Amino acid sequence: MDTSEQKKLHIILIEDNPNYRKVLREALDDSEYVTIGNDFGNCERALKYLASATTVPPDVVLLDLELPGMGGLDAIAPIQTQCPKTRIIVLTRSEDETKVVQAISRGASGYLLKSSSLEKIEQSIQDVGAGGASLDPQVANYILRAFQTARPEQTVENGLSKRQLEVLELLAEGLLKKEIADRLDLSYHTVVMHVRHIYDKLQVQNVSAAVAKAIKRGII
Repeated sequence: MDTSEQKKLHIILIEDNPNYRKVLREALDDSEYVTIGNDFGNCERALKYLASATTVPPDVVLLDLELPGMGGLDAIAPIQTQCPKTRIIVLTRSEDETKVVQAISRGASGYLLKSSSLEKIEQSIQDVGAGGASLDPQVANYILRAFQTARPEQTVENGLSKRQLEVLELLAEGLLKKEIADRLDLSYHTVVMHVRHIYDKLQVQNVSAAVAKAIKRGII
């Protein structure tokens, strides 16, 4: 097998605006890294599709928040239940601080505004698909401000080792696991193990939630 070949990330889109769905599909159809499978105008149809025994779980779901019927926020948990390895990027017009914090807290790995360039959206899909996180610069400060405001006066006992704290801090800077391995002179598999232990100790399922909880607890 030629290791230079990179498997395309398979994504699905949950978006009720047919014009925006068409724009995204046409833009990403020519991507070397991403392929759009199905797209849906509401969460109910998407969840029914994902629940099918014949469905191959997507690598990434692009999820709008303002949808008819079930809202995007309420869909995050059932998507994760049905497809535990699938990662979610919220792609929306909403800059509402509460929704940003809720989306990340519920397990979204990214939050982008629809004003983002198509290049930014494609890059974010790649970053999230590789195990990283992606936040629109306009909303990143909401996360920091919300969780810094909620910090307790004293840092709680977190049970993380010194090395795990180093890895967590680099995750918070937006580095991918391979980049962390290079920075700390560790093997990729060692970093993966540290990240798994961080998730277990913080009781989270992805990078964004780990960073958010660490900030909230005053760990970093």
